[in-house]
Amino acid sequence: MKREPNRPLATLGVRALETLSEVMRTGSATAAAANLGMTQPGVSRTLAQLERTIGFELFYRDRGKLVPTKDGRLLAEEVEFALAGLQRVANLADDIANSAAGELSVVAPPSFAEGVLPAIVASFLQKHPGVRFNLDSRSLETSRMMIATRVVDCGFMKMPIAGDDLHCEPLVSSGSACVLPARHPLAAHEVLTPDLLRAAPLILLGSGRQWRIQVDQAFAGYRLRPTVAIETHTHGSACALAARGVGIAIVNRLLARAYLRDDLVMRSFAPPIVHQYASVTSINLHGSRLVSAFLDEARAELAKIAPDD
Repeated sequence: MKREPNRPLATLGVRALETLSEVMRTGSATAAAANLGMTQPGVSRTLAQLERTIGFELFYRDRGKLVPTKDGRLLAEEVEFALAGLQRVANLADDIANSAAGELSVVAPPSFAEGVLPAIVASFLQKHPGVRFNLDSRSLETSRMMIATRVVDCGFMKMPIAGDDLHCEPLVSSGSACVLPARHPLAAHEVLTPDLLRAAPLILLGSGRQWRIQVDQAFAGYRLRPTVAIETHTHGSACALAARGVGIAIVNRLLARAYLRDDLVMRSFAPPIVHQYASVTSINLHGSRLVSAFLDEARAELAKIAPDD
């Protein structure tokens, strides 16, 4: 049998391959037709066209049965692999469409990444176990660049956020609080003010940043200056130091929650200092189901983590 001229094998349709596979499995054009929802003549025509395309016989007839030739069996083995591969592609496409597979890269400030995101990521991956997740923690400027240039898919940043190359959506607000040992005399107060803290050694974060300027301004409103025992840069270290009794930590309530232990308590700080965070994506990112699903999960989880902040 001669192969049809100028007809590449790549033009073989999936239906033709499925027909070959089913006839190989059943040994009958009639049975294959029933399983594939085709007519018996339709199966016969498909096989004949397939043989003309490839240039050799796939079956010979023996008392009404279609018996595979040696060449036919060899080709059918590869057809099975090809059909399995196509099924994997179809399954992957369904998973991606349903946000069940893929890869997601997220960046956030260190304390946010350590104190808040673990619960969000764990909840998200429980619903989307096929997703490969990469969580990075960088400085504000580096995070901003990574999001804008799509090195990462999305991120979380403290507001306000400057720049017209980013899309920002307010995500969660949090007040400020003091973390101190439960045995400390000031733990008897529900709210701690600069006046109550005037003689207390303090553990403060973010020297030179807006948050620290706001703390200094709160004390200045009482004509006081904070008594700084230790400067640090993460909420984890601030709370760990407070647990050692070296001072009272003034912190972001939301970010400090993850570091409270049995021997630590949290008390509100007044006057209020509010921290607002946003989910951030590049303005050039459009229609990512995975990012949308993750940010939806972040909003839902934060509503549970910080319902009163």
